[in-house]
Amino acid sequence: MTRYSEAPTVQLTILVAAPPQRLWPLVTDLELIASLSTELQSVRWLDAGSRPEVGRRIEGTNFHPARGQRRTTSYVVACDEPRLFSWAVHDVDDPAAVWGFELTPTDAGTELRQFAQLGPGWSGLSEVIQKMPDKEERIVEGRLREFRAGIERNLSALRELAETGRLPTLV
Repeated sequence: MTRYSEAPTVQLTILVAAPPQRLWPLVTDLELIASLSTELQSVRWLDAGSRPEVGRRIEGTNFHPARGQRRTTSYVVACDEPRLFSWAVHDVDDPAAVWGFELTPTDAGTELRQFAQLGPGWSGLSEVIQKMPDKEERIVEGRLREFRAGIERNLSALRELAETGRLPTLV
């Protein structure tokens, strides 16, 4: 059984015919990432500075049909240019989710991996599971499917942008 408390993770990897140095500014541009998303509507850095770094805070505005609009505060938890960038939602030590990108150079370019960890910290999904504990596996699997679809969309668009300099038309 897939349990929220076990922090299940979705991760997908795509090969991009571009070096990590070309991808790094894209994966750390959270406004770009928001423009690719159907759920993350906007972001803004809450701390001063022009570069991402561990500890910086991000405010995100999200919309999900089941929950409506909500704001989150995330914290950059890894920033190793041009290899790893990730952020934890709500609480660094007990996150509602952790999102990130890992870039691995290859002879053909870069293996770009995006990952999303669900939980284990308290979130809106925790509330739903608490109301329907017998449906936890179905609820978690449904949310992981949504994460997977978003990651597929992100990776495809990031590859197109890195390889051609143009964003694909997103529907």
